[in-house]
Amino acid sequence: MGTTMINGVPAHVLWVHAVVVLVPLSALALVVCAAWPAVMRRAGVVLPLLALVALVSVPLATDAGEWLQEQVPETAAVERHTEMGGDLLAWSVGVFALAGVLWVLHRGFLRRFVRADAEHGGTWADRLSLTAVAVRVVAVLLALVVGVGAVVQVYRIGDSGAKAVWQGR
Repeated sequence: MGTTMINGVPAHVLWVHAVVVLVPLSALALVVCAAWPAVMRRAGVVLPLLALVALVSVPLATDAGEWLQEQVPETAAVERHTEMGGDLLAWSVGVFALAGVLWVLHRGFLRRFVRADAEHGGTWADRLSLTAVAVRVVAVLLALVVGVGAVVQVYRIGDSGAKAVWQGR
């Protein structure tokens, strides 16, 4: 699928840096945008685009890592790292999917409820319908679960990779 070597260096080592930065960054942006509508308004399409770039970086790192696994001695630590690495794609898909849903909701669905209730007057709290609040609460909770899960998985995979490379040397 992807490149195995970049300028004489195993591509996995380089792609991992993109994953380590972009997956947690997109997860954090997802949680912040879900919790604060003003931030979501400013972020706009940048949130799902960031999550998409993070998502694309995961299979690139995984593919390069599978190639690298063939080049190094087989150990239990390398096997564990490889198995854990395969699990990150699901978390990244979750971050991307929620980022897209949040963007769509913010652009249309939530605005419709606020506008419809605004026609009836009242304070900001009165204008924000119960449905919009429920949708936002669910979005924040899902963003927290998926965002924290993605960040924890990145940490676990990185830790197992570091141990696979450096333990016993």
